[in-house]
Amino acid sequence: MTRRILSIGECMVELSQAGNGLLRKGFAGDTFNTAWYLRANLPDDVAVDYLTCLGDDALSGEMLSFMEKAGIGTDHIRQVPGKTPGLYLISLKDGERTFSYWRDTSAARMLADDAEHLRRAIETADVVYFSGITLAILSPTARETLLSELRRAKASGKTVAYDPNIRPRLWENREVMLDTISAGARAATIVLPSFDDENTHFGDPNVAATIERYQSLGPRQVIVKSGAQGATVGEDGETIFVPAARPESLVDTTSAGDSFNGGLLARLMMGSPLPEAAAHGAAVASVVIAHHGALIDFALLPG
Repeated sequence: MTRRILSIGECMVELSQAGNGLLRKGFAGDTFNTAWYLRANLPDDVAVDYLTCLGDDALSGEMLSFMEKAGIGTDHIRQVPGKTPGLYLISLKDGERTFSYWRDTSAARMLADDAEHLRRAIETADVVYFSGITLAILSPTARETLLSELRRAKASGKTVAYDPNIRPRLWENREVMLDTISAGARAATIVLPSFDDENTHFGDPNVAATIERYQSLGPRQVIVKSGAQGATVGEDGETIFVPAARPESLVDTTSAGDSFNGGLLARLMMGSPLPEAAAHGAAVASVVIAHHGALIDFALLPG
């Protein structure tokens, strides 16, 4: 029987720098980026599916074709008449990126509106992946629908992986943001936070505090990403430091964390110990940040 991982969230139209004042069009978004790097790092007999909502416009059709060509399953994507995908623009300075978004009317905000469809999709998967951005773009009712189905998946024994990916501009207010980010962790078995986010928004003084806080919410495995300072794996009461892999050059940090997550989760699905999986995630991220844009060709990635 084919094993499956289902990634849930929003894929957007990406405009990135192409040089000489020109922009390059692509498709990306945090959980889709992770799905991309999962597909690149998993054998063909492990399926990678994506769940979102798209519109019925030409860009939505082009996005679906792009996913299918990459080998990412689209059977769980609903198309909503009259809707369109969101769009974002990457601006770069010294390899660091900032984003401008146009996503208020994105069809992806409706991804959890059909609870039966959501449940059927999750039931097909062995591993489910989502993020704080996935939660942030939903209505309060849809958030609870998604969290309820994720809790159900966890209770049934599925692996539920979660990157808090804290983006304050997407949330109604700070209280809702922090409460919902924590609720996401309670529904997960693996949490993949970035320390800068956790320090800024939860006030964690160090990585150990982040690991302890998330493990207190239920997840057994917590992997804290600290960019160029490496990552720290917390599991079964122990912590192991995993150094970052040095990139050939720093070009664009877009998708650094997403690609790390994809490389790590792929190796976990293939049976690697967590520290080894994290080291592979670091190797994947080091190659990704040496290229422009969120998604790079599979052939460029480490084996």
